[in-house]
Amino acid sequence: MPSVTSPQIINKLHSLLPIAAMVLAILFWGLSFAGMRIVLRELSPMVVMWCRMISAFIFILPFIKKLIPENYQKGDWKLLVPMVLFQPCLYFFFETKALMLTTSTQAGVIAAAVPIFAIIGSLFFFKEVLSRAAIAGLAISILGVVLLTVSQGSSEAAPNPVLGNLLELAATIFATGNILIIKKLSGRYRPLTLIAMQIIAGVIFFTPGFFQLIKTDPAIWSLQLVLILLYLGVFVSLTAFALYYWTMTKLTIAKASTFINLIPVVVILTGWIFLGESLTPIQLLAATGVIIGVMLSQRAVRQSKIPEHQK
Repeated sequence: MPSVTSPQIINKLHSLLPIAAMVLAILFWGLSFAGMRIVLRELSPMVVMWCRMISAFIFILPFIKKLIPENYQKGDWKLLVPMVLFQPCLYFFFETKALMLTTSTQAGVIAAAVPIFAIIGSLFFFKEVLSRAAIAGLAISILGVVLLTVSQGSSEAAPNPVLGNLLELAATIFATGNILIIKKLSGRYRPLTLIAMQIIAGVIFFTPGFFQLIKTDPAIWSLQLVLILLYLGVFVSLTAFALYYWTMTKLTIAKASTFINLIPVVVILTGWIFLGESLTPIQLLAATGVIIGVMLSQRAVRQSKIPEHQK
């Protein structure tokens, strides 16, 4: 039986770090849905987003000098501007508007297209190659997401589902554009530098939320509300995205984006564990399918060498 050397163990652990970082980011994102449902009972979406951005900004403020871009190249602004505009500004703006017009079920199904769009983009811009097994894993995970989302049902009003679904599709496209730009820039910019840019842009974009905030009834504020807003800002808007962007420097877009399909699984399981929501056999089957599909895609995706002119 061949022996396993210490360098081999270290290399194995090192290769698992991006996976662990991505899983942690997904957990932070998944847990944020329950938190958002709680804070939106008291505050408007614009207020919540401004509070998230400003709390993240305050957290990074002591390190802001170290986050100044060091490897800026002429013309990078053409990528940096749409990067911060797509995420968090337009993505959250369009998704919030969409959820006011359509059901979360329909929006969830549309959002499952993010990995598909991201992988299509990676094929064109980064020449990533998908094996048949990877395609099968992606398909299984997406079908699981659709089944998981539809099985939730919805009693919410949908005053204009067609417009709402179009807005959610636009949000999905913005999210995809952000993923592709981040992948392009991740070779030169540190993840936290890119995050800092997005947070500053978010504070500015969602500034109307500040003026709504100062008009809120002081009686609504509780320790729980403050702690949830801090969690959404520091652990979701800052930490989760930093982990995700760091992972983008280590994995292909196909590998990284497929993990996004795990978010609905985390949402369902946390709702069942912490909020007492039901977990049906269909949902459990769908969640298992998503996990299997993601695991299959991680084992099967490979990446060809990126041409020098695309770096």
